[in-house]
Amino acid sequence: MHPSAAKFLLLLVAAASSFLLVASHGLPPRQLKRNASCLPHERDALLAFKENITSDPEGILSSWRRGRKDCCRWMGVICSSQTGHVLELDLSDRNLAGQISPSLLSLEHLEHLDLGGTYLSGHDGRFPEFLCSFKNLRYLNLSLLSFASRLPAQLGNLSTLEYLDLTDAYSLPSEVPPQLGNLSNLRHLGLAHNYLYTTDISWLVRLHQLEYLEMAGINLSTIDNWLHAVNMIPSLKSLSLSNCSLPRANQWLTHINLTKLEMLDLSMNYFGHPIASSWFWNITSIQHLGLSSTYLYGPFPDALGRMTSLYYLGFTKNGNSATMAVDLKNLCELRTLELDGSLSSGNITEFIEKLPQCSTSKLGWLSLKDNNMTGIMPQVMGHLTSLTALSLSNNSISGSISPGLQNFTSLEELYLSSNYLSGQIPLLPRGLKMLDVSVNFLSGHLHFGAPNIEVLILSSNKITGPIPEKFCELQYLHVLDLSNNCFAGELPVCSSMPYLHCLRLSYNKFSGKFPSLIQRLSNLTLLDLSWNNFYGTLPIWIGHLAELRFLDLSHNMLHGSIPANITHLRRLQLLNLSFNNISGSIPQSLSKLMAMTIIYQDQPDWYVGWVNNEFLDILSAVTKHLQHKYAAQSIFYIVEIDLSVNHLIGGIPDEIASLDGLKYLNLSRNCLRGNIPKNIGAMELVESVDFSWNSLSGEIPASLSDLTFLSVLDLSYNNLSGRIPSGRQLETVYDNNPTMYDGNNNLCGPPLQRNCSSGNSDPKHGNEKASGENSESLFFYFGLVSGFAVGLLGVLCSVLFKKP
Repeated sequence: MHPSAAKFLLLLVAAASSFLLVASHGLPPRQLKRNASCLPHERDALLAFKENITSDPEGILSSWRRGRKDCCRWMGVICSSQTGHVLELDLSDRNLAGQISPSLLSLEHLEHLDLGGTYLSGHDGRFPEFLCSFKNLRYLNLSLLSFASRLPAQLGNLSTLEYLDLTDAYSLPSEVPPQLGNLSNLRHLGLAHNYLYTTDISWLVRLHQLEYLEMAGINLSTIDNWLHAVNMIPSLKSLSLSNCSLPRANQWLTHINLTKLEMLDLSMNYFGHPIASSWFWNITSIQHLGLSSTYLYGPFPDALGRMTSLYYLGFTKNGNSATMAVDLKNLCELRTLELDGSLSSGNITEFIEKLPQCSTSKLGWLSLKDNNMTGIMPQVMGHLTSLTALSLSNNSISGSISPGLQNFTSLEELYLSSNYLSGQIPLLPRGLKMLDVSVNFLSGHLHFGAPNIEVLILSSNKITGPIPEKFCELQYLHVLDLSNNCFAGELPVCSSMPYLHCLRLSYNKFSGKFPSLIQRLSNLTLLDLSWNNFYGTLPIWIGHLAELRFLDLSHNMLHGSIPANITHLRRLQLLNLSFNNISGSIPQSLSKLMAMTIIYQDQPDWYVGWVNNEFLDILSAVTKHLQHKYAAQSIFYIVEIDLSVNHLIGGIPDEIASLDGLKYLNLSRNCLRGNIPKNIGAMELVESVDFSWNSLSGEIPASLSDLTFLSVLDLSYNNLSGRIPSGRQLETVYDNNPTMYDGNNNLCGPPLQRNCSSGNSDPKHGNEKASGENSESLFFYFGLVSGFAVGLLGVLCSVLFKKP
């Protein structure tokens, strides 16, 4: 199931349950006209509660003050219009933090308490057990509060409770107390996504009015009769038991009582038996059926075609071991069908023909990716015009994309990557927002449509020609990937593309000076122009792209120096300028590259929110001498500088050692001189360092042996001298690359065979010896000259003062 759809469903179930509960018992709505004021002792109780709140960033409790005596008019408070008693306290989803004060016990008539989605807790983070004393409470929501204590058995004392939601409220393991079976009026029980466990759920049979049961994530692995217990609750409408380690789902029921069941989620339980042997196929009331990651196999039963109430079927990630020969034409309510990674084979045309063919088709989301499907891409799919999303990625579908695609006016997302599609890309539907046709054999010039598109991925095809000027009209683009095609020419000059975060044009034949278009992309996060024919100098304005994190301009014909203000890009975590003709020195002030330090932790959301799992291989980088591709989920961990194969001169700035978050550093094949920075050992996360083929001199810093994550080091072909530092890490690195010291004839000591004590002594001591010899020579000549001068002076004196 799509993640956002799953969250929406849970919220919808909770909201519907809450609404029905409130409506059925006539709880006073917020807009009810009140005739009675609140009671003083209840007002004092609320003020005492406020005193224990340590954070209220939204100012929700700003109206809670003694100057406003009628607490019934305070935010989140509902009172009885007849008695003035506080009946409802709703502070949910308000970012409040602090302790839940026992002063609430003074609200003896409280029926509805909702603190869900806050940061509140009891004393020392424990569950506030005094809440179990409210005799009139019918609604209790403490979801997302993260208590660090056991689930109290006293909850069973809340005999009037009809709604209990503790979803995601426990951060420590706790056993589900069987006393919950005492809540005979309960209609909604939410215990999902906690560290809860139980060995007995027989108490469930006493909850005769239960309609919504959410126990996802609770370990039920030891309960073989779980189905028989659930089957004893005929009032159930919604049952969520995903990720519960359920032993199996092929138990035999002599009589099915769950005739009202509408929502069933058994996903993420390893059943491992034939699909058709499952117990639920004859429950025709089911509307939502979640079976992802259950490893059910074999053919779907014909009974699926008779589940005419079904609007959602999620059967993903089941090991490509199922087959679908069932005719689904009568499932007119079906809105979402997800079979990703579950079918062993199938013909795409035949499958499409089995889908609902009702007069008013409602199927909106169809996902069949990763399914070994073959056949020609259907050219006619008139019965699917209500589709909003279609995913056929990673199959073996051939043929062309139908020109009739533009008639799918509701289509917003289309994923056809990793197939064998050919031909041109036709005009696209106007409402399309996301398109991924990467890794196919599409060719020809680029035509377009879809003026509101946000993500466009055409990489790894054979598309030719320049980028048309019409691209400048795509004002809502967030991601544009045209990499690995046959595009040529210069980029169009667009006035603005304000939302563009990711631009990949690598592995094409683009040419011209560094594109001026880039200057206007103020929100650009990733820029990859590598493997093209761009020339000219790097503009100074590149240092003004404040959001830039990944910059790859490698394998072009750029020349000139690196702009000094490139260090202003404090979010930059990848800088690759390798294989160009760049000269000059490495910029100073490298410490300004804050994203390359350990203390910087800031993850952008563009590839999480927009790209998610559909956008694969978004960035390639050479790390540890190997080419790697990084997906959206992992590029956050790339921290790299690669300036190799250029004409850089000068020294390696000492400030480079301040980049203690850097993982890959490559300065090889330049003209760098001077020493390796002595404090290079401060780069504690570095994994790969390549300084080979330069003119570096001096000793190898001993601090290199402190780099515990170092796995690749190449210092070959420089002018380094002296003893090689010792250390187990360097020894391991040398074992993996025995040539790492080659071409440095003045290096000595292990692991080399040259002994520093004979003929290859430490240069430092050699200099001292040379200095001593020079001093002795100086004294010799000084004495010789002095003696000659004294002798000459004596001769002159004898001549001058000799008597005639």
